[in-house]
Amino acid sequence: MLELENVNAYYGDSHILHGVSLAIGKGEVVCLLGRNGAGKTTTILTVMGYLHPRPGRIRYNGRDIAALPPYALARLGFGFVPQERGIFPSLTVRENLTTFARGAGAGYWTLTRIFELFPQLHARERNLGFQLSGGEQQMLSIGRALMLNPMLLLLDEPSEGLAPMIVQEIITVLVRLKQEGLAILLVEQSLPTAFALGDRCHVMNKGEICFTGSAAELEGNDLVLRNYLSV
Repeated sequence: MLELENVNAYYGDSHILHGVSLAIGKGEVVCLLGRNGAGKTTTILTVMGYLHPRPGRIRYNGRDIAALPPYALARLGFGFVPQERGIFPSLTVRENLTTFARGAGAGYWTLTRIFELFPQLHARERNLGFQLSGGEQQMLSIGRALMLNPMLLLLDEPSEGLAPMIVQEIITVLVRLKQEGLAILLVEQSLPTAFALGDRCHVMNKGEICFTGSAAELEGNDLVLRNYLSV
């Protein structure tokens, strides 16, 4: 479905990504792990068209998408949940969701289905974005991305700063989305989240992928855990 091949990326003259290659198939959860500054967010921003590979290739269902802007990728079936969540603070929960609806609500993900997935949002549908807790804002950000009816969901550290109980709720939702065939690229620092969800894990260090394997293989690799993921 999505393939990155030898992707390099820059901020100005600073070379951040060095030959990143990975692939995501339909219904797979691929986790991108690493410490702060490893290049995880830069990778996901490059996929989403905020940066362009110099050089490198990004293909989606066989099509080269490396030069496309973010709005064009959204139309192709990409849903993006940014690290900062990016909800509209002055709009209600309902307005945040319906503003992003694709096809006038005729797709698989409708307002009703989002409220079934996140009952807390249904209970607070008339509340403004700034009135929500951090966990509710994260749920709203995920729900908003789903209203685009994507084929691929990209999430940048969705568990960051959330209480363990809320993190478990997010994991449960992502497991359900995976079971329904949605492909997911998950950027994370939380190892329990990656171990619970990942079909395949890539560990990054200094803009390069230094480990690729299953969640079980990563969990059993003390060398990688100690050198690249421990605090």
